[in-house]
Amino acid sequence: MSTSDQDVVEILLGGPPRHTRAEVEQLSGISQEFGLRIWRALGFPAPGEDEIAFTDHDVEALREIRELLGSDLIDEEMVLTLSRAVGTTMGRLANWLGGVWLQRMAEAVPDGEPVDETLVAAALTATAELRPSFERLLMHGWRRQLAAAGLRTMSTAAAATADPGAGTALLTVGFADVVSFTRLSRQMDGDELAGFVERFEAVAAEIIAELGGRLVKTLGDEVLFTADDPARAAEIGLLIAERCDADAAFPRVRVGLAYGEVILRLGDVFGTPVNLAARLTAIAYSGSVLVDSALALTLANTAPYATSGLRPRHLQGLGKVRPYTLRRG
Repeated sequence: MSTSDQDVVEILLGGPPRHTRAEVEQLSGISQEFGLRIWRALGFPAPGEDEIAFTDHDVEALREIRELLGSDLIDEEMVLTLSRAVGTTMGRLANWLGGVWLQRMAEAVPDGEPVDETLVAAALTATAELRPSFERLLMHGWRRQLAAAGLRTMSTAAAATADPGAGTALLTVGFADVVSFTRLSRQMDGDELAGFVERFEAVAAEIIAELGGRLVKTLGDEVLFTADDPARAAEIGLLIAERCDADAAFPRVRVGLAYGEVILRLGDVFGTPVNLAARLTAIAYSGSVLVDSALALTLANTAPYATSGLRPRHLQGLGKVRPYTLRRG
């Protein structure tokens, strides 16, 4: 590791690596085996047995985990599950932030000059000044999301639409997919493609949040969302599909919606409604919204929406299914 690399690591981690795996076990009280499982769950390769790879903060984190394990509500499997969730979420956030820094640096250097290692190191070092604010923002966002998740669980349980103990709920699941994304991506350079995807994700996320849905995840050219209220899900789907008509910078989109019992796991959703919504999206025409029979029936007497049945289609893994076109009544 070069001097500049070492400096960046120390600044961003709040101190230099100074411990081996054996030393971490001795200082934290967590076994090497379990410590390595946590490390891998966070998304990092296992360091060599004699490699100095861990900081004092790593030791403190493991001590806190050891204290958590003293609770009857926490076991090792839960710690590993949470570690995987943290690793995935924070890894994506860190990569996003790194990309933003690189873009800003590229804009700052004269045309034709490369963004070299020195500039990258300087930009990463500058994040040390912003780190406390970022950390406070992350914690505040986490608390707000935790509160919202708790209220959703209480609301759906009170309405008998969820079984928190079994990890299931009655929800409407929706996919919104950019039409002809592969062809469009071939016509764009890297910056254009990144801006295109970011625009799609940002607008879709705003619509979903504004109408009380939940954005489960984004997949570049696709977003997956859920809503407790079928009418809200219908409105989300229609607004996303219609957005291109009012906003030339927004891509043509197709949407699939399905209603039913889903499995809630690690912030994601699984089950037949999820698969059905994905299959309906794949066969929908540009700018249209397709729904399954269960959602069509639920919306039958709900103004201002109308559905019309199409011919049954064979959908992979689901057999013959009759889709319905959703439109404004």
